[in-house]
Order: sequence, then C-alpha cells, then structure tokens
Amino acid sequence: MALLSRVADRVYWGARQMERAEDIMRAFSDVFIDFPMAAGLSWEPLVAISGSAPLSDVASSDRGEAAVVKFIIDDAANPGSIRSSVEAARENLRTTREVMPREAWSAVNQLALFVRAEATGALDRRRRDRVLARVVEISRRLDGVLESTMTRDAAYRMWRLGRLVERVDMTTRVIGVRAATLMQSTAHGPSTLNEVQWMGVLRSLSALQMYQRAVRGPIDTSDVLGFLLHHEGFPRSVRGCLSAIRAEVIALPAPGPVLDALSIVEHTLASVNAEGGDGAALDDMMDRLQIAIADVDRAIISRYVRW
Repeated sequence: MALLSRVADRVYWGARQMERAEDIMRAFSDVFIDFPMAAGLSWEPLVAISGSAPLSDVASSDRGEAAVVKFIIDDAANPGSIRSSVEAARENLRTTREVMPREAWSAVNQLALFVRAEATGALDRRRRDRVLARVVEISRRLDGVLESTMTRDAAYRMWRLGRLVERVDMTTRVIGVRAATLMQSTAHGPSTLNEVQWMGVLRSLSALQMYQRAVRGPIDTSDVLGFLLHHEGFPRSVRGCLSAIRAEVIALPAPGPVLDALSIVEHTLASVNAEGGDGAALDDMMDRLQIAIADVDRAIISRYVRW
C-alpha cells in the first residue's frame, strides 16, 4: 500500500521528536547522576547535547541548574525542549492514527498529557527523577507496541528511520560534547572522577551494562569510544544505528540517493580512530558525522516525503 507523502512526513518527524525527548531525558538524568556536586559541574553541556540554541540566546543570563532545567525540559519557547518535542510528536501522530496501532497513539497521548501536567515539577530535584523516568518508560512502551503490533509497511519504515536518524545524531552529540571533553582531562592523568564520568556517558546512552559485558574490564577511554562508535551489535552505537538505517532504507522503493548519502556517513565513521587521545580531533570528527547524517536526513525527506 502506497504511503501519502503527508503521512510519511508526519510519521517521520513524530518519530524523531519522540526519540529526541527520550534521548535528552536519558542525557539529563544519567550523564550527571554520579557526578560529585562539589566538582563544579557545568550544566551547559546538556544544552549542547540537545542541539538547542545557546542558553544565553533564549534564556536568562543565569546559566545555573534552574535555568538549564527550565530551558531543556519545560520551555515552550525552546523548540528542542522536552515539552515542545512531545507536543510536536503528539500533533504529528494525531493526524496519522489510521496507520498507527491504537495502543501506540494512546501511549503518545498519555505522554503528552503527563508532560503537560508534570514537566514543571521536574524543576524540583525531589520530583525530577520520577518525571524523567516516566518519560523514558512511556517512550519504551511505545516502541514495544510498534515492534509487536505494527505491520512492516512503509509507515513502519518511516517511523524506524525517524527514530534511528535522531538516535545516531544524539549519540554523536554525546560523544562530541562529553567524551571529547573527558579525553582532554584524561590527558592530564587518569582519575576516579574521570572513570565516574565515563560511566555517566555510557549510562546516558543506555550502554553501561552492555559495555561491561562486551569488554569485561576496567573502563578505558579507547574501549568506550570503540564500543559507542563501532560496535555493530549494540543498537545505540553509531555503527549499529547506521546498519539499521540501511536495512530499513533497502526495504523502501528506489533507495539509491539515500544509500549514497548513508555510504558517506559510513566512510566518515570508518576514519574515526577510537585509539587516539585528541579530544579536539574527536569533536571535529563528530561534527563531520553530524553534517553527513544531516545529508541522510535530507535525502530521506527528498526521496520519500517531498517528491
């Protein structure tokens, strides 16, 4: 059955917005969970990870915890906030209910209602973990519904592509912002604090347990980067996401232009050296990957949404 371009557009962007909300929540709740408050934690990296405009451009001059929490979670004026992403996803998927399982729409609607009611509560540390965990829980339930009940048709492929493109973009942002900075500090010598922060990076991508199973040793910079970048068996690694994108695109008609753009991303990834200790070079490579991923996004939209 052919998929209307209007429906393809809304399913694709609804998926990206849902993935964005979930991934930012993971970064928010997990990157800093073990970080000692006395260590002088800066909250601004979360803004960079989210891909939003600089905090100083859209928020108050106070760049502390309260301003960042408000900006990332509950700022309706920030199109990349959790509230904005969930509301946009709900609106996109509200008009595509004919191709989505009823339980999937119910989960999206429930999440939107929850965020409307509770996002402001996340400004309070005592309530924040509950709010963040609930957002991730509902998002995971949505994926479970779609995996178990949705026909593997063009609408499903567009949903998967939206999820995967956003996920690989977020993974490269986490590596570029957090891992590159950690490599700079590790260059001055290993420390317990650096290991704790590497654990936070892995946890923010739901990768800590799988990393420990794969590596079975102490947390090492090159091993962490190798796992997050190149481990094809881990579905949130850059390589794992790219392989999944290729599998979905091949199942769609005339995938040539998208596959060409994807090959450039894969070639760029192959040139990333996880063994190096240059944080600035790693950050630059993640920027190059993000540019190439944006080209894949444009190719998908050009081929399947606005043709």
